[in-house]
Amino acid sequence: MADPLLFNPRTYDPAHFDAETRRLLRATVDWFETRGKRKLIEDYRSRAWLADFLEFSAKEGLFATFLTPAAAAAGQADKRWDTARIAALNEIFGFYGLDYWYAWQVTILGLGPVWQSDNAAARTRAAELLSQGEVFAFGLSEKTHGADIYSTDMLLEPTGDGGFRATGSKYYIGNGNAAGLVSVFGRRTDVEGPDGYVFFAADSRHEAYHLVKNVVDSSKYVSEFRLDDYPVAPEDVLHTGRAAFDAALNTVNVGKFNLCTASIGICEHAMYEAVTHAHNRILYGRPVTAFPHVRRELTDAYVRLVGMKLFSDRAVDYFRTAGPDDRRYLLFNPMTKMKVTTEGEKVIDLMWDVIAAKGFEKDTYFAQAATEIRGLPKLEGTVHVNLALILKFMGNHLLNPAEYAPVPTRLDAADDAFLFQQGPARGLGSIRFHDWRGAYDAYAHVPNIGRFREQADALCAFVTTAAPGEEQSRDLDLLLAVGQLFALVVHGQLILEQAALTGVEEDVLDELFAVLVRDFSSYAVELHGKDSATEQQQSWALGAVRRPVVDEARSARVWERVEALSGAYEMAP
Repeated sequence: MADPLLFNPRTYDPAHFDAETRRLLRATVDWFETRGKRKLIEDYRSRAWLADFLEFSAKEGLFATFLTPAAAAAGQADKRWDTARIAALNEIFGFYGLDYWYAWQVTILGLGPVWQSDNAAARTRAAELLSQGEVFAFGLSEKTHGADIYSTDMLLEPTGDGGFRATGSKYYIGNGNAAGLVSVFGRRTDVEGPDGYVFFAADSRHEAYHLVKNVVDSSKYVSEFRLDDYPVAPEDVLHTGRAAFDAALNTVNVGKFNLCTASIGICEHAMYEAVTHAHNRILYGRPVTAFPHVRRELTDAYVRLVGMKLFSDRAVDYFRTAGPDDRRYLLFNPMTKMKVTTEGEKVIDLMWDVIAAKGFEKDTYFAQAATEIRGLPKLEGTVHVNLALILKFMGNHLLNPAEYAPVPTRLDAADDAFLFQQGPARGLGSIRFHDWRGAYDAYAHVPNIGRFREQADALCAFVTTAAPGEEQSRDLDLLLAVGQLFALVVHGQLILEQAALTGVEEDVLDELFAVLVRDFSSYAVELHGKDSATEQQQSWALGAVRRPVVDEARSARVWERVEALSGAYEMAP
């Protein structure tokens, strides 16, 4: 019997979606399964461009259906920007290979500035290109400055007719080899400061667009390109001034979310392989899974993966109910990017410790999973950047709750229009949240949730009595340790909210929170050891250490769920 908490292509039936969404999701799974594991791995190893996949997508209208907002859909009812089904497709792409997800993800980023633009001609053009099966690119980062948009060297010289001539280079730009439209960020030569920013649409096939190279050794085409006196017509201009700056950040807000569900898909496929291998390998006359340390590692990997899914599924609801007066998604977004993707690394590492050399073999999915899982925490901002962003919300989230109407599960076929109407990218410190304690109170009777709640309450005491002072606030190394502690509280909150909505078994939650109690203790010890930690902070840190509640019978029941994954899925050859 398939585990209801994990994606399994053999039993996958997204019945909670509308008919066309179900058809497209199932058609995508069937395309990969028909193609088979041997071809999947061969293309990954040979670094083949994804032409056949993009041909399939164009034929089925996959990208066009999922990535065209209703406002640009010309009345076609199945087209909308629906974060729930986008998340489902992310998971499928991650399950079969991050190269496929990357072409899709970069298309999402490239579309962000277009769908936020008031330029009706550009939006119409983008919708037409999508319907033709084209991919898109996001021309933001540069070789010298990275994604430091304050320092862009893409220069636009006005031509006097509302247009420009653009000259400069961009680096690390996915799909730059094939994009029908590249959203490019630059600055005017005649205007200083933020009022000089410009976002414009470029065509990778134009003679003034020069593709330099693929900067990575992969099927992902992560390009360097250069524009030399590229003509930017008035109808190519997407945003100017501060609106261009906001469009850049708001696009990342939309695209950053996709990394969590891609990470989940990678871990799910790898877990089927790892458990099946370990359970069927005999060592010293016993299955490898008979050893207690192996059971612990695989069980920890399983419950961490379940936590990743529960958090990400619940975060979808906050994205879909967001509006000018509810911007809680701006915390949960970097959480999915930072916390879920780093949890994915831990899941892979735990399984790799079990299967050891098997994880290197060229005929496994696991070999690519172990490589690709590393990339996700490093895209759309590093872990450090996202932790620093998360910290901006800590005071209000922990100590200053506000009243909100309950957020329901959002799987309805609705267009998430607000994501392209986010407005100015500022004011994060003023965002309020509902009381996080309610999610924990509902499970106070579960031993390790109660134990973790003690640690969460201790963090509130830390913020009010031992928070970093003015000088320490410049010590990012210490602040990041605090950020990890806060992130755990938020992680647990949304896990429990989703568990309550979906009826997850309390055994699984108890085992998961035993892991989170250990994590909190580990980060507290790390804080204790920081060079600048005060005596008061050191004392607090050791006082926040807790031992999880041990229950051998509970752990054995959860292990049975893990053991049942052996043979539950293997990709068609």
